Amino acid sequence: MVTPEEIGGVPILEALGEHERERLSQSTADIRLVPGEFAVNEGDEAALYAVLHGRFEVVRVIDGVERVIGERLPGDIFGEVPIALGTGFPGAYRATEPSRVARIDVQSYHTIVAASPEVRARVAALARQRIGGLQDIAAEPSPPRAIVVGHRWDSDCTALRHFLDRNQVTFEWIVPDAPDAQKAWGGPLPADDDCPTLRVVDGKTVVRPQLRRVAELLGLPTQADHAEYDVLIVGAGPSGLAAAVYGAAEGLDTIVIERQAPGGQAGTSARIENYLGFPSGVSGDELAARALQQARRLGAEIVVTRSITRIDAPRHQVHLDEGDLLRARTIILACGVSWRRLPIEGIDRLTGKGVTYGAARSEASNAHGLDVHIVGAGNSAGQAALFFSTHARSVTILCRSDTLERTMSHYLIEQLATRRNIEVTFETEVVGVSGEVALEAIDGPVKRVAAAVGEGSMAIAFVHQYLKEPDGP
Repeated sequence: MVTPEEIGGVPILEALGEHERERLSQSTADIRLVPGEFAVNEGDEAALYAVLHGRFEVVRVIDGVERVIGERLPGDIFGEVPIALGTGFPGAYRATEPSRVARIDVQSYHTIVAASPEVRARVAALARQRIGGLQDIAAEPSPPRAIVVGHRWDSDCTALRHFLDRNQVTFEWIVPDAPDAQKAWGGPLPADDDCPTLRVVDGKTVVRPQLRRVAELLGLPTQADHAEYDVLIVGAGPSGLAAAVYGAAEGLDTIVIERQAPGGQAGTSARIENYLGFPSGVSGDELAARALQQARRLGAEIVVTRSITRIDAPRHQVHLDEGDLLRARTIILACGVSWRRLPIEGIDRLTGKGVTYGAARSEASNAHGLDVHIVGAGNSAGQAALFFSTHARSVTILCRSDTLERTMSHYLIEQLATRRNIEVTFETEVVGVSGEVALEAIDGPVKRVAAAVGEGSMAIAFVHQYLKEPDGP
């Protein structure tokens, strides 16, 4: 247990009286850690820790990359920011050598500082200092890990950008016809036939790369570390990542095989408002990113850009592309769902060229100043409309029904009504699309009596236009 003398040996707590030290020693946890073990994980509940022995590094995941942003040595404390703000820990604290810390819970902390205002003032001053440091870190622009050159309506470029986003890889996207494109690239731009081109910062440049090649260049895992596992999970969507978290947390040797990038359908949602534990809502890609970080932290392997070609259930064998073979005591299929494709001629040709399935946050830059049409009127459509309305010139929801109440939550309907650039068109469906390089127009005949009246009126308008033309009869 932590002794009163050890508590008094922590500089920021030395002002405590003998009675307070004795009282605190009876409620303080004595935690001993081996190298690599975490005393605190990012997001853990508030508490105050004092380092009694050893060394800790402060780590934080920024843009998918773990960064060491500080250290704590004997006599130092951590947890003053969560204590001051009433929040979770903004970073994690990992022992780099055999270490020992004293953990003071929030209730015990407030009890002792009530009797020692000097300690409260010292902790508050340290918290203000640390908050300033965190703000400086947050203000630092994250250097991109890659640079992509590709045209706005190139479906291969769209797929590459989505892959990087969903794997939490920061990158700079250069559109070849941008005024400063050559300067941003640092020399002559790649030829159109070589786009998209990807350059890994301080690394190789590849033209029209396959996603697995991209993963390998960026150090994303594409190969399993072992030949046998306790649990093999097929698919890294929400269910697959949840299984990975719980499996790894139970000490099971866990691997997830994902054919593209983690996140699944959730990764394409602009906003999720009704997910438990997120009172302010959370974007789909943020939720997926947190789950991915959690699974990896607990020890699960996440392998991307690999496909399952065959499962031999009696032998517990899983065959991967390229002939790789893995064995697992248990196999979980979390293959998820795929978007239902619109059965419209020509729409597949325009996918990634103005037509997209889902509404990830990464699509915002592509929609800036444009007119966006959203097919469908469920909650995902409502969230996407609200998201795109902050970027697009106009957003139109195409609803097959005559009301939103049948398919959309009331709170979303109320929010849509407050946005002037959002319009809902009822009894409408898309029957045609057109465009050469990219989507240029869609065709949405309305049904029932209102449709017939409108189409009859438009027919006469076209007659007038035809009769006025010089070549008309």
